[in-house]
Amino acid sequence: MSDILIVDDERDIRELISDILIDEGYATRLAGNSDDAMSAINAEAPALIILDIWLKDSRMDGIDILKAVKRDNPDVPVVIISGHGNIEIAVAAIKQGAYDFIEKPFNIDQLLVVIRRAMETSRLRQENQSLKRRDVSAADMIGSSAAFRTMVSQLDKVTKSNGRVMLTGPAGCGKELAARYIHTNSNRASAPFVTVNCAGVAPDRMEEVLFGRESSERGIEPGLLEEAHGGIIYFDEVADMPEGTQSKILRVLVDQQFQRVGGNDTVRVDLRVISSTSRNLEQAIAAGTFRQELYHRLNVVPIAVPSLEDRREDIPELAAAFIAEMNASQGLALRELSEDAIALMQTMQWPGNVRQLKNLIERVLILGDSNGPIEARELPGIEEGGNSDSGIVLSGALATLALREAREAFEREYLLTQINRFGGNISKTANFVGMERSALHRKLKSLGVVTSAKSGTRVAHIDEDAEAVG
Repeated sequence: MSDILIVDDERDIRELISDILIDEGYATRLAGNSDDAMSAINAEAPALIILDIWLKDSRMDGIDILKAVKRDNPDVPVVIISGHGNIEIAVAAIKQGAYDFIEKPFNIDQLLVVIRRAMETSRLRQENQSLKRRDVSAADMIGSSAAFRTMVSQLDKVTKSNGRVMLTGPAGCGKELAARYIHTNSNRASAPFVTVNCAGVAPDRMEEVLFGRESSERGIEPGLLEEAHGGIIYFDEVADMPEGTQSKILRVLVDQQFQRVGGNDTVRVDLRVISSTSRNLEQAIAAGTFRQELYHRLNVVPIAVPSLEDRREDIPELAAAFIAEMNASQGLALRELSEDAIALMQTMQWPGNVRQLKNLIERVLILGDSNGPIEARELPGIEEGGNSDSGIVLSGALATLALREAREAFEREYLLTQINRFGGNISKTANFVGMERSALHRKLKSLGVVTSAKSGTRVAHIDEDAEAVG
């Protein structure tokens, strides 16, 4: 896309404009009718089009060509020229997306100024989009746990295809980051990545947001599907998509085309679709709130994104990355994590997952008054002024048990927590708790604690069959 296409049915005019532009250092192509113009555009989109609005002996006039260009190549600026200029024509052209309208006979200097401005505007828009894409794809995937490595291995397998991917996992676990990882490493990395927040758009506005709209007052307003043309569209929390929109999205997936709200033109798009959900879509299908056909279209490659509690080993690495990020972006103190803070974070409950961890780190850095290591007492939930001499507060449940039962309950919960903290690694757990590995195995068996595979890692839990036998 490096030349200027000149479309005019008058040979003298198109050649005159071409000669002037060549003298100014531009490359040009010429077309005398709509068929030649559309063939040239389809062969390779130009950097800019100079388009006569009246074309003799052509199937399409300038407005028709303008609509087709704005549908299929929305980034190409179009300058309309006409020897029959009037306000109505100019307004119609601008509403359909023309950059400017110039009446014949035109002043050459005026035309050159408009062309330079149009191409500069187009360049800046493309540069801005490129910078945005580079910025959103700069976030790294962080982790080294077995669950994390399993997920990344699955993501790597789908990056080079155009297959639709369904990312599942609890809120805050990093599903959008996984989607961006696919985009960054795909052959569409230089094209747009557009997010549709299905839960954040009012149901009565969803179709306008997705498909765009056309009106006589405001002309063409592209939607998110058009913005994502050539790239990836990401449906975040797709279970919240309005039922009425689901059937229309299903049709887009089949045909890769649609019509804007209020319009009649067919808009063709080239899209790869990635979706995510924190809900059980099969239950939503059973409840009648999600279309089964859409589910099967979107769920071509399902990939589970593990919760933070399934990848506790990654907490120190994630926390350190967040500290470095907030130091660079907000100037917050670049503090390290003490061993007791790491141990506590690896045993905490994380219903908000990675998002909750990031918020916690930000809170500690903002409220902390020290540049030294972050201590456990600074973490939320730890009593202010607490220290190792403060004693342990016994829970009401343990206080009602006999000593032997209370000891077993404590040991069971303690070892469950430590094993999960170390990703199911018995050797690391034994080393931390100060037991021989064989002794730890015997202890776990006596307490009814077993490990099983989940999300690519080992997770400790109570053996329900052993409890039932007991």
